[in-house]
Amino acid sequence: ARFREAAGRALLIPRAYPGRRTPLWQQRLKAQSLLEVASRYGDFPIVLETYRECLRDVFDLPALRALLERLGRREVSLVEVETATASPMASSLLFDYVATYMYEGDTPNAERRAAALSLDRDLLRELLGQEELRDLIDPGALAAVEADLQWLSEDRLVAGRDQLHDMLRVLGDLSSAEIAARVVAGVAAAPMLAALRGERRAVSVRLGGEERWIATADAGLYRDALGAVPPGGLPDAFLAQVPDALARVLERFAATHGPFAGAALRDRYGVDCSAVLALLERSGELVQGELRPGGSAPGGPGGGREWCHREVLRRLRRASLAALRREVEPVEPVALARFLPGWQGVDRHAAAGASVDRLRDVLVPLQGLALPAELWEREVLPRRVGAYSPAWMDELCASGELVWLGAGALGRSGRVALYFRDEVALLAPLVSGASLQGGAREGLLVPTTTNPSLARSGAAEEPGGASVEEGGASLHDALRARLASGAAFFTDLLVDVGAEVHAGELQDALWDLVWAGEVTNDAFAPLRAPRLTLAREQSGAVRHAATTRRGRYARRGRLGAPQIQGRWSLTSPLLGQRTGAWSAADSRRARAELLLERYGVLTREQVLADGLPGGFSGVYSELTQLEVLGIARRGYFIEGLGGAQFALPGAVERLRESQRPREGTAGRALVLGALDPAQPYGAVLPWPRRDGVKAPARVAGAQVVLVDGEPVLYLDRSGRSLRTLVDGREPAGGERLELALEALAQHVRAGRAGLRRVALERVDAQPAVSSQLGPALRAHGFQEGPRRLTLSA
Repeated sequence: ARFREAAGRALLIPRAYPGRRTPLWQQRLKAQSLLEVASRYGDFPIVLETYRECLRDVFDLPALRALLERLGRREVSLVEVETATASPMASSLLFDYVATYMYEGDTPNAERRAAALSLDRDLLRELLGQEELRDLIDPGALAAVEADLQWLSEDRLVAGRDQLHDMLRVLGDLSSAEIAARVVAGVAAAPMLAALRGERRAVSVRLGGEERWIATADAGLYRDALGAVPPGGLPDAFLAQVPDALARVLERFAATHGPFAGAALRDRYGVDCSAVLALLERSGELVQGELRPGGSAPGGPGGGREWCHREVLRRLRRASLAALRREVEPVEPVALARFLPGWQGVDRHAAAGASVDRLRDVLVPLQGLALPAELWEREVLPRRVGAYSPAWMDELCASGELVWLGAGALGRSGRVALYFRDEVALLAPLVSGASLQGGAREGLLVPTTTNPSLARSGAAEEPGGASVEEGGASLHDALRARLASGAAFFTDLLVDVGAEVHAGELQDALWDLVWAGEVTNDAFAPLRAPRLTLAREQSGAVRHAATTRRGRYARRGRLGAPQIQGRWSLTSPLLGQRTGAWSAADSRRARAELLLERYGVLTREQVLADGLPGGFSGVYSELTQLEVLGIARRGYFIEGLGGAQFALPGAVERLRESQRPREGTAGRALVLGALDPAQPYGAVLPWPRRDGVKAPARVAGAQVVLVDGEPVLYLDRSGRSLRTLVDGREPAGGERLELALEALAQHVRAGRAGLRRVALERVDAQPAVSSQLGPALRAHGFQEGPRRLTLSA
């Protein structure tokens, strides 16, 4: 805000039309664009002026420094005094402290208003002069309470003369038109009033220049308060003198109305009631302040401030609190699917803003997420960075800033988790690999391996899939022993370890250790290159499928392959840093904060889907500590996902905005990888079920098309089968299908996520060419062939 004002004074925010004002939202957008560029230059004059204005004009830090220096020189003494009540200055500081936590984003908006309404009445009275209190009273609650107080609500309308008499006793004076508005439709008020007059239960008097009806028992009250002349023939008991008559009339008026201005009384009764209102305020019956949402017309006592009866104010607070608590009810699960892509920045950043710095920012919340190696650069990072370049990842790895760890084998590839080097010991599981020998290493997983070097005579197959030699040290042990002395290139390993072993066998043993999390590399290139397969023959003899030549130079010709580039090293030194600097509690705290930063709203299902060691119970205690510190909020934010949910305050507000899509806006379609962390279906949320359609699976390469957070289409990883997850025969389903098909076609044409060609053979288990979705696919550019519908980038 200060930067926008400074830029405006410097004429750096031009006006679209000279001589005309620029809307504030447009000024903000222009200032934001300017700040994005100016923030790269620390000596930009407007940036310096903004700092000067904040640090000198707003905070006045030089004066603070001078005061502290005087305290240090003992020119000023600091005396502590304890008083029974807060001094005026201390009261202002107290209210500022309350406002800081109440109004400035420490809690979501609905909870913040609810907390303010939960304050005791005395503190609320102290705060009544603040403009923000107009926002605490819910307009709908105010209208409902006023309708009940004035007998205007549907269940309080009058249907008989006894009810009419009770209404006059409660509300006081009413004109004939006001009575008619409070009578049930179809019932005439005039005969009932005539009957009450005949029974001497109601009389008409002249007040404020018009005829009004009052209960007979109030004849003496209105005579002494406002000079009304009662009709003759009334009993003396009803005409006795009434002390403080005007105060009683005004108190009844306040008790049957919402917040009102003093001018309303002057217009209704034709007298100035300011002195009596002030007397009632001193007695505690009335309070004064800025209460009515939207304000009241100035002109009365207080200049736009309203009066309100204390019981009415208490009722308004209760009704507003109930309305706000309805706002903080949990959202539907589909709101989570709308919220996550925006929270994680999917497709939010333009290609022009992409850089290695942006990649660093994106990787921070994604640390520790185990995904198939090829998915990182094909789907996850490009969708969040923009114009992603693999050279940026190589730069971060080569500089030692980024570390990758294997997290389990998947066929010829495996899952990989990324960490920044200074946080890997804090965030990575202490045991993230697998024991490839018979002795059980601490908590290690056992991956499936097809390494033929372990299939020699005397080797036994472990139940988990790892082979172990019964006699002598295995090739894996030899690699561990060599790497324990320091990082090594593959050439060094081949010389020191594999003199009698084929290079392919050594390479496969090395990758077994990689997927077990025991070995890593300082380059990212090995993860991009596909590993060559090994064939196991029936006789047990092993040969490399891609190697048919033997000899010195044949072997040397393979050493430059991408899958073995870079230096290999053990991960134990990186993970062992925890024993000195970090404790287990520190690790749990860091993981809890990381999960909150990644997902915004954290549930038990999300933690289980991430496969975090220890599950939800492992981080629950740390999440509760974050709640105590005010970093996170605990509540029931999403329906059906358990009662223990934690969220960042800003995430709760965005989640509730996702619950209420803007009216008049078309549905938003988004194509995401099935394994993308921003895609919750199959992990946190269940897939929608359709009769005759197989449930999708979260597999690498598959694509899901979401429309307003609901899954509509599922494209399998082969690109040959498409499933519809909604019923296209329904009007809403047909509209969502059309949006989803358009988004999928644009996704393929752009070649995003490596999806450069789709050749659909089946749609919902039916031939694609003759399926019901065939005409719509052709309309979106799919070319018809003999057996398939094809679309290419």
